[in-house]
Amino acid sequence: MATDIVIPSDLWEEDEETVITGWLADDGATVEEGALVVEIMTAKVQYEINAPASGTLRIKEEADAVVPKGAIIGSVE
Repeated sequence: MATDIVIPSDLWEEDEETVITGWLADDGATVEEGALVVEIMTAKVQYEINAPASGTLRIKEEADAVVPKGAIIGSVE
């Protein structure tokens, strides 16, 4: 069963969207739970998102994509 990688909706209030600035692992890579997998940027702050589980990374939204809070940008299978 896949575990979604989701843009947090509770980290900032001003912006409704964020930009994926870069994935730190490739699609299909094996990742460990807690490892940094993606960086995102709001208008003011850069955040890093950790893998929610161990397994194979599946990227749904590529770098430079603009996505809303709560968007599913990938998963770990």
